[in-house]
Amino acid sequence: MSRLAGRIAIVTGAGRGIGRAHALALAAGGARVVVNDLGVNIAGEGAHGGPAEAVCQEIRAAGGEAVPSGHDVSHWDEARDLIAHAVNAFGGLDILVNNAGILRDRALFNMSEREWDAVVAVHLKGHAAPSRHALAWWRAEAKAGRPRRASVIHTTSSSGLCGNFGQANYGAAKMGVVGLSRVLSIEGFPYGVRSNVISPSARTRMVAGMTGADQLGGPDETGYDPFGPEHIANLVAWLAETDCPARNQVFHISGRRVRVLEVPSIAFEARSDGDLTPSALAEALRDKLVDPLDAFDLILGG
Repeated sequence: MSRLAGRIAIVTGAGRGIGRAHALALAAGGARVVVNDLGVNIAGEGAHGGPAEAVCQEIRAAGGEAVPSGHDVSHWDEARDLIAHAVNAFGGLDILVNNAGILRDRALFNMSEREWDAVVAVHLKGHAAPSRHALAWWRAEAKAGRPRRASVIHTTSSSGLCGNFGQANYGAAKMGVVGLSRVLSIEGFPYGVRSNVISPSARTRMVAGMTGADQLGGPDETGYDPFGPEHIANLVAWLAETDCPARNQVFHISGRRVRVLEVPSIAFEARSDGDLTPSALAEALRDKLVDPLDAFDLILGG
């Protein structure tokens, strides 16, 4: 039996890479899918509808249902229209996968305002705007006596959780996504809406030029590719299920390994009967602080 039969999904940035894998996996599970993609390059330029339509054709050829979308999720009104597009095409909405993203890497001391704004707009506002309008629709449905057991799946990154050189814009937006999901989990709970975050490690055109990308090796001698995007899609397909118990979680996924992250967690607590002066803090916290680069290695490789 199809585990997602009867469910309706939107996947943003679904024309290539991880987003494409998400759309194909959801459709294979029985969901009807809105394939949202502007068809831009990695910097967010040169829009065309080809990639979204190509993925829709793949889904239809396999016997599924899909419609393309060229809505820009970084624009509030277009995100509203995207939600309406799903409702008009398929009669509702159950799953929102926020995946769209671009890169404009630059060391912060050289970064332009335009480079900052463009990345934050797509990654953070591009998660918030569709979530806002989807939540409004789910709230209205619940109040009308037609609640949906909805799932929102956001995309963060180890660059946000741990930092990465040249990605202040990207990392700040990706950490903001975690906060967005936490709030959405609280506000969506009364209306049957779950919200979770995934941090994927996969070989895509977006990560090809990132610092640390050389850690993503190729397939092994059996043909197994631990950094193939299809592994990420398996987690998304599970999170999208009606009865999935996951709520308000952050997952790091690569290959056949998934890690549930605690963000934030208490690593160490210092207490004192007197004031924690600078000298007292120096003594109390000696050798107790984790280097973020160590955390980066732990999440990626472990």
